[in-house]
Amino acid sequence: MGLSAVTVLGVDRPGVIAAVTGSLADCGANIQDSTMTLLGGHIAMMLLVSGELSADELIEKVCAPDLVVTASAVAASRHFGFRPNGLGYVLTVHGPDRPGIISAISAVLAEVGGNITGMSTRLTGRLYVLIADVELPEDVDVSALMRSLAAVGSGLESDITFRPVEPDLL
Repeated sequence: MGLSAVTVLGVDRPGVIAAVTGSLADCGANIQDSTMTLLGGHIAMMLLVSGELSADELIEKVCAPDLVVTASAVAASRHFGFRPNGLGYVLTVHGPDRPGIISAISAVLAEVGGNITGMSTRLTGRLYVLIADVELPEDVDVSALMRSLAAVGSGLESDITFRPVEPDLL
């Protein structure tokens, strides 16, 4: 069984997710991991799928005139079994829209070895909102990191919050 990363972009409409995932299921592809969201009226999907089809065959099966579809083979060892040993946090930013917000925030996190594992942004009028899941190494000085984030937030005229993730209860 091969593993492929599939991306899909197209104008949002009812049924597009059903059509894409149905075509994958019809050809025996199993969705291992996915994220799907709306970006400015467009559906954006990223899926990690396993199955017998090559990346090119997956594109052919999923392709539709109103969708841009890409696929590429990926190594399974890079995706399965890897769980960072660190501390989970949620970071939020609220402030005026301007270029460089994501760059400034992600640079501060990268300096301490932080990894953004998920992020969503929205622009509502002039208000920019960013929510990110962050994984930190266990030895990070979280208080110092929070001071650095607060300084960046001040420079961006934005409020930044940073709090530990509550554990999932299964």
